[in-house]
Amino acid sequence: MFQISNLIRKSCSLLFAAFCVVISGCVGVEAFVFVAEGRGGEACVVEMESKEEAEWKLVAQMRSAVEAKDPAAKEVDDFMIRRFLRSRDLNLKKASDMFLKFLKWRRIAVPNGFISEAQIQNELSQNKLFIQGFSKKGSPISIAFPSKHYPSKRDINDLKNLVVYYLDKICARMPGNHEKLVAIVDFQGWGYSNCDIRGYLAGLDILQNYYPERLGKVFLIHVPSLFMRTWKIVYPYIDKNTRNKFIFVEDKNLRASLLEDIDEDQLPEIYGGKLKLMPH
Repeated sequence: MFQISNLIRKSCSLLFAAFCVVISGCVGVEAFVFVAEGRGGEACVVEMESKEEAEWKLVAQMRSAVEAKDPAAKEVDDFMIRRFLRSRDLNLKKASDMFLKFLKWRRIAVPNGFISEAQIQNELSQNKLFIQGFSKKGSPISIAFPSKHYPSKRDINDLKNLVVYYLDKICARMPGNHEKLVAIVDFQGWGYSNCDIRGYLAGLDILQNYYPERLGKVFLIHVPSLFMRTWKIVYPYIDKNTRNKFIFVEDKNLRASLLEDIDEDQLPEIYGGKLKLMPH
């Protein structure tokens, strides 16, 4: 009789512990838990390290690994290393390889540590990129006008330098611990003469491989139907973790959709806000 009672008590404890685990997940507790048998056969819930704690431990491991291979890794902060880890789903080997590739690329592509305006005067004069305002979450906002871009008149290296220039600039504007940017890409007036698949892929390559986890959300607005052919070519090259960050906005919902993420005083006037667009 005692054995049966003990078995029932043990089973109930296990069920209760399992229930606690389920509930903790439902309310958003980000922790690793497991059910174990304690003293006297009682079940107990043992809380392991939180997701954030586990990430920072991986950051420390990755830092040791990459610093051993490239001393330049000592110059970056832990948040950058964490972004590379997250971009590779916390796979230490893949993230380390990606980060070391980034350091090598940076030395070659940006030997002076920054891209000067003198290097990209032709690209800047077209006023096709702006950085102004902040989202409700505190992310800096970039506004791009692809209709002002003409591949027949551009140099691919100048375009790459422009991308690096603006990404460095917008990342420098991120306040506190904010790590992501919001972009509005306005296709008003875009046509085949503006289509630059090679340029789009070059920019995408830089963003995904050298500035991982920087993109928060991209609003694609005033998108003409003919652009969708280009989108079908570019889409397969977008990382699976990045694809859902691109949002196509219908003209009739434009202002309302943007105001969900951006306050009126931070939204450009041309989209129904109060902010005037200013040159770079």
